[in-house]
Amino acid sequence: MFTADNMRYLLELSRTGRLADAAKRLDVDQTTVSRRITRLEKDTGTRLFDRGASGWQLTEAGRRLIPYAESVESTLLAALDVTSSAAPGALTGTVRILTPDGFGAFVLVPGLAAVRTEHPDLFTELVTSTTHDVLTGRDFDIAVTLERPSPRSVVVRKLADYDLRLYASRHYLDTHDAIASIDDLRTHTLIWYVDAFLDVEPLRILDRLLPDFRAQIQTNNIAGHYQAVKHGVAIAPLPSYIGALDEDLVPVLRDDFIAHRTYWLVVPRELTRLARVKAITEALYSIVDGNPELRGAAG
Repeated sequence: MFTADNMRYLLELSRTGRLADAAKRLDVDQTTVSRRITRLEKDTGTRLFDRGASGWQLTEAGRRLIPYAESVESTLLAALDVTSSAAPGALTGTVRILTPDGFGAFVLVPGLAAVRTEHPDLFTELVTSTTHDVLTGRDFDIAVTLERPSPRSVVVRKLADYDLRLYASRHYLDTHDAIASIDDLRTHTLIWYVDAFLDVEPLRILDRLLPDFRAQIQTNNIAGHYQAVKHGVAIAPLPSYIGALDEDLVPVLRDDFIAHRTYWLVVPRELTRLARVKAITEALYSIVDGNPELRGAAG
């Protein structure tokens, strides 16, 4: 018998591509996931997944079912959103936000105070990552990304523009050779992301500005970049929303080293109607508007 519940299994397995991951997210065992998919394939009279060494991949017939499965999920989530509120107008539940580490730590977290005041029963989970495949698992309610994803199953809106500039501490500049050109940077210590893990194209700025140059210190965390600059260990490209707000830091090569970048707001299409997702989305735009170093979508 064809049931909406089996569509949940189709949806989760399509997102994860692996029985173990889908089972974990559905809080069942792998046998249950496999059995539900087999049942759904029998009901529809067609194969919905190709099973291979690389995981479970949707067939064309399976892909055609996804919009309907997402519609079922959206309706159920919206109903839960309404019935679980503690009081009329109150928001409960959890919103998971996926974001680059710099935006998450230096912009979003400080701005959550207003969200807590307005929605005290709403929980937020902040997951930071700066990799190309952060959206693959779809294990988020809202994502902030540096690369604009395909809008096939998500709604994408521009969140903000920002600038990456080169910063050094006053102490570093006082105790090291002067920097008059981009090429002078080759004799200085730079810190940036780990080359082997940096697959986000908007962040590959050192490759273009200093060809054949490798940062002497590499860490996959912007907090490490900031601390290295602040303590006079190295020079680093930093978002101006970090560097410009620290009086100990000075922009280096102000006119020669600047990269304009964009943050995109991404929401799975089936979650756009949820009140708690709408509330956090509005809060993100408000946080951006209140930051002097971010240019909002309307700016």
